[in-house]
Amino acid sequence: MIPQQHELELRIATAADAAGIWQLLQQAIEKRKQEGSTQWQDGYPNPDVVAKDIENGYGYVCTDETGAVTGYTALIFDGEPAYEALEGKWLTDRPYAVIHRLATATGQKAVKGLGTRIMTAVETVCRQQGIFSIRADTNFDNTGMLRVFEKLGYTYCGEVYFRGAARKAFEKKLDTE
Repeated sequence: MIPQQHELELRIATAADAAGIWQLLQQAIEKRKQEGSTQWQDGYPNPDVVAKDIENGYGYVCTDETGAVTGYTALIFDGEPAYEALEGKWLTDRPYAVIHRLATATGQKAVKGLGTRIMTAVETVCRQQGIFSIRADTNFDNTGMLRVFEKLGYTYCGEVYFRGAARKAFEKKLDTE
């Protein structure tokens, strides 16, 4: 387990992490199902998505002391085509990073607040890359993710559509210091 007082290590995922990432995403898919959500119940994400994330350098993981993946996100600096059709208005017109597929371990491997800590670590990675805006989206019923966005100061900007479904879109402007 990652103790709360220690700095979170978020590192780029490797091919060796793929099975652990997929296991983690399966837990998240099941959790969304148990919560009655349609999010991630249509065959997405899947192992091919994970493989492409790793291949493109998008995948980031947190691991515990045994090396097991306890947190995952895709951090994309190449933009998101679906965000061009936002029904609403983004806060900025500058380059941005995209957060997709955030998942954290459940059960014995769960670390309270890990999703929030991953999102905060992503901000550091973005600043290091010279990117000072982050965009993300989630289902209307993903209360956990909506709380994280609120807690971390993300602004609701409108709706985007993925695979035919509307999603709430958010942006956060990062300090440049």
